[in-house]
Amino acid sequence: MRTKLFLITILGLLCLTANAAVKDSTTFKGRIDNDEYQVYIVMDFYKKNIVCPRQEVFGENPGYFGAKRDTRKWIIEDADVNKNTAKLVIINDYGSEDLDAKLTYNGDGTYTLERLSGSVIKIVVNREWVKIPKKLVFKRKE
Repeated sequence: MRTKLFLITILGLLCLTANAAVKDSTTFKGRIDNDEYQVYIVMDFYKKNIVCPRQEVFGENPGYFGAKRDTRKWIIEDADVNKNTAKLVIINDYGSEDLDAKLTYNGDGTYTLERLSGSVIKIVVNREWVKIPKKLVFKRKE
């Protein structure tokens, strides 16, 4: 009886250890949206294999920032995931502007994109430039 209990305990601990070692691969994968500005992020920060539509010249990247009312995209050139935060390097589709940002998963299904330094993300709405705020909250539309 003690041997069975001991083996079950050891097996349970091994399962917990194995589960702890499994790395998350879904938090920073998919599409998230901000309805107020009608913008979105398409991402796969794990495989980094996203090709931005009409910007195939940039090849595969971790993702891109787009707007429903603007065809231009901001390419996520690099993404470094650490737990619930990803540090990002983002460039515009001409490569003339860039910024450092972080995308944080808030745990409630929302994400916060925060510009840390560099250019301001701008989109065109009704033939006028609209600046995206320094902090913007996104959520999944599943």
